[in-house]
Amino acid sequence: MNTKNTFNNAIEISKTICKLKLSKGDTVVDCTMGNGNDTAFLCSLVGDKGKVYAFDIQEAAIINTRKKLQELNFLERTEIILDDHQFVDKYIQGYVKLVIFNLGYLPRGDHGITTTKETTIVAVQKCLEILEPNGIILLVTYTGHENGKLEKEALDRYTSKLSQKDYNVVNICLTNQINNPAELICVERVCPK
Repeated sequence: MNTKNTFNNAIEISKTICKLKLSKGDTVVDCTMGNGNDTAFLCSLVGDKGKVYAFDIQEAAIINTRKKLQELNFLERTEIILDDHQFVDKYIQGYVKLVIFNLGYLPRGDHGITTTKETTIVAVQKCLEILEPNGIILLVTYTGHENGKLEKEALDRYTSKLSQKDYNVVNICLTNQINNPAELICVERVCPK
């Protein structure tokens, strides 16, 4: 009997979706590697034949992630990229199964450095172009800081206008939790019939 709750928070929900969507050998993107937790999780799901592209703009994120991946023997299946996620198309040719964004600021880092609505929208647009059929983009958003509120509003506007013939868009909000809980936007590319 499984006693683990499914809907604790947006991050846990996104991990459940990753487990459902991914198979060994898949190619995926972590657009906000942070301290490497999502990157390592994705590496475990895609296996040694898979590939994880991980982006961040902060050197501290690169150092923390590289150390974590080295300890787990996941470095060979990862391309760690010190660049803004809006430039995803410079590094990835071909299609990917899943893209994850854990937006906001680097935990235990400078809270003044955050993702922004402008670069995130560009990154999402470019990721939609490389997303394979039945692939998914997961956007974990945080509205507890001003840039996060603006980013969430911009993403809601943008994703709500995506063609329903091409994409399924779902917003998950834990409505009974206090202190601005993280929310999750899921954009799934529809399989052609």
